[in-house]
Formats: sequence, C-alpha cells, structure tokens
Amino acid sequence: MPSDAGFQCAGCGEWNETIVDESAGRRQTYVEDCQVCCKPNVLRIEWDEWQEAYRIESELES
Repeated sequence: MPSDAGFQCAGCGEWNETIVDESAGRRQTYVEDCQVCCKPNVLRIEWDEWQEAYRIESELES
C-alpha cells in the first residue's frame, strides 16, 4: 500500500512530495530525482513508530 510522504532536496532545499511503497518494508533506500532541480537524492526511509509516519533523510548521490 502506498503512503504519501516528502523530503527536502539535499541540493536545492526545495520540498518534494513522494510516495513510499509500504510493501517494501520499514527501512528502504533508493534514489529519486528532485522535482525542481533534477539532482538525484539518495533517500533513506524509516518507519517512525512514535510519529506513525515515514521519516525520510536525503543526501545528494555521489
């Protein structure tokens, strides 16, 4: 089941809306391009039980 989420681009700082595929597990890592500047961001996604939401950290792909 998909879940709406978002991340701040590590390159330009703009907010990006994304969808997390919950069937892929509570911890995920993948690359998604910024919707504004097109730079590839490595997203590290983890389920936060306290917030009951996915937490996403981003860094530029090297």
